[in-house]
Amino acid sequence: MKKNAVLIGLGLLIILFFAGNAARFYQLNFVDKLSAVLYDYRLQLTMPRTVDSRIVILDIDEKSLKEEGRWPWSRDRLSLLMDKLFDKYGVVVVGFDVVFAEKDESSGLRVLQQIGQTQLKGDAQFQAALIQLQPQLEYDKLFADSIRNRNVVLGYYLTNQSGTDNVSGVLPEPVFPAGIFKGRPIRFTSWNGYGANLPGLQKAAAAAGHFNPLVDADGVVRRVPMVAEYGGAYYESLSLAMVRTLFGQPELLPGFAEGKTEGYGGLEWLELDTAAGKLKIPVDVEVATFVPYRGRQGSFRYISVADVLHDRVEIEQLQNKIVLIGTTAPGLLDLRATPVAEVYPGVEAHANMISGILDQNLKERPAYMVGAEVVWLLLMGIALSFLLPRLGPAKAILVSATTFAITFGMSLAVWHYGNLLFTVANSLVMIALLFALNMSYGYFVESRTKRQITGLFGQYVPSELVEEMAEHPESVSMEGDSREMTILFSDVRGFTTLSEGLDPKELTLLMNEFLTPLSRVIYKHRGTIDKYMGDCIMAFWGAPLPDANHARHAILAGIEMQAALKALQPHFKERGWPEIYIGIGINSGRVSVGNMGSEVRVAYTVMGDEVNLASRLEGITKQYGVGVIVGENTKNAVTDFVYRELDHVRVKGKEKPIAIYEPIGLSSEVSKDLQDEVKLFHEARRLYRRQDWDQAELQLMNLQRMSPDAALYGIYAERIAYFRKNPPAADWDGVFVFQTK
Repeated sequence: MKKNAVLIGLGLLIILFFAGNAARFYQLNFVDKLSAVLYDYRLQLTMPRTVDSRIVILDIDEKSLKEEGRWPWSRDRLSLLMDKLFDKYGVVVVGFDVVFAEKDESSGLRVLQQIGQTQLKGDAQFQAALIQLQPQLEYDKLFADSIRNRNVVLGYYLTNQSGTDNVSGVLPEPVFPAGIFKGRPIRFTSWNGYGANLPGLQKAAAAAGHFNPLVDADGVVRRVPMVAEYGGAYYESLSLAMVRTLFGQPELLPGFAEGKTEGYGGLEWLELDTAAGKLKIPVDVEVATFVPYRGRQGSFRYISVADVLHDRVEIEQLQNKIVLIGTTAPGLLDLRATPVAEVYPGVEAHANMISGILDQNLKERPAYMVGAEVVWLLLMGIALSFLLPRLGPAKAILVSATTFAITFGMSLAVWHYGNLLFTVANSLVMIALLFALNMSYGYFVESRTKRQITGLFGQYVPSELVEEMAEHPESVSMEGDSREMTILFSDVRGFTTLSEGLDPKELTLLMNEFLTPLSRVIYKHRGTIDKYMGDCIMAFWGAPLPDANHARHAILAGIEMQAALKALQPHFKERGWPEIYIGIGINSGRVSVGNMGSEVRVAYTVMGDEVNLASRLEGITKQYGVGVIVGENTKNAVTDFVYRELDHVRVKGKEKPIAIYEPIGLSSEVSKDLQDEVKLFHEARRLYRRQDWDQAELQLMNLQRMSPDAALYGIYAERIAYFRKNPPAADWDGVFVFQTK
């Protein structure tokens, strides 16, 4: 405990910091942003993505604007629309996501009246005709008459604009009168102005509701205030007004939590007692409800208003439906950013609210959820603060990830099955910080071990492997061990002749120029550089860290070393240096590895017959005119490469013949033509071993035409010419014997 006291103390401070934010003593913006992201993710993960057939959106879309003209339309057309919807199609409720704040004078009645009062004042015939026409030209009255005694709900907006002209039209009767909540500190959304409908229209309508959403700090609409305050009175939203109208205007009742806490109003739900049963609408501290989005745009049937006006809609599509009239036309500016889409019609947000109220599928965030979040945060935080310092990195990651998953999973389960919003952003950030604190502390404390390992192996292995060894120091040993490994030797061809033509400084520069990129390639493929021997590099794979793919990594390194050297040739030519070519031998097998030497000097190296064979393979690359030769063990360990079987040979110091191969490349990357060429050479080799010199020579001639620069084919042609004059013994096994290293 004393050892981890500092870590535990710092962890407890982190817990208290986030507990304060969860309890809303202060606000951390980055946590609030994360909370919004998690809310959106949960919503998208669990929304039903189905179409609610009870609600239809009549869309003032581009098609309607093209056929009927720019909005607003004359209200005689809207009167006709109402008659069609109720009389022909039999809808049950119509709600307008638009406001009618100005008089409609498009009929020309006002102009005719002015003419009748001036130029044609004494014209009895004109006056009689005007009196007869007037009822047909009073479009506002026509519209008012068409919505009277019908379930039509008008929309309006509330505003907080400054100035004296921030009020227009007439508000409906409030759902709660002024003073009803006196003494209760309820945080209603409050406004100081409104844009409402003409008095005649409002009086004729069954109800009206505001269509104001609550826009969060990131510009996204997640909530709608079910009841908002203006002038001390309280007004319902459009969606709530439509539901109440659907059920015959039942009284809206406030629901208060039991008990009383200082500073908390206690209003947690609204209730409607309908013929179909009680409907409960949960609200948060701002008397707002989360919009229960069903899915992306199109979760409700859209019908163009123009199609209704021109009788292009089947009756069944609208009969007994709840209808919302709104717009998706971009020019009418009723598009919102929502959790399900960056551009989303505002009218569909109201449709989602109506659907959620009817289904009683609304998310709740009662006051006690804040307490639950704080308690969970404290429990998880204290447990991790005492547990993580006792664990190693792997177990700490596992425990932290598990706690993270449990926390988020619990919030998702509560969301989906209990319709409760349990915010866990504070807990998740706290878990991440507690983990980071413990890992950082462990890093600095354990860096001494890493420095020791770096001192031992930094000269042999790439930094990435040093990192891995530092994480698992128990797997690293300098003591002798017997392992399956792969060894690589590379050597410059004709180095003695090359070095004689350069002065010592130029030779040193040249050595550095080509040894550095080749060493980087070995490091890239997780190799360990054993030593530099003049122009030769010796490297191995499989130690000090085990490597299950040691043969593959060595082959890839050998091929890439040849490519890296080829890329250097133009630079060498610019410097006036000769071209450099290297041979690479690679072999796999069981060898001894560890610190070897004497009391005077030791080195971490490998020894054994397989090491010697790798060196011999490098030496004979020039005999076959190839860049890389691998032994049979290496070839068998990596099966997804294309290999050219070069020969069966006895190298110096070995009695048993071995097969040697040239790795061409990965099977998936080698062209079909090159693979065909390899197969053709294998056939030539088969004929060669059978001493069918004529057929073998014919195949080799074909191969030379395919690849004139390949020295290998010429070498076999020379052997055949020799054997024609000097036939091999009857028991010849096709093995070529090397007398030199």
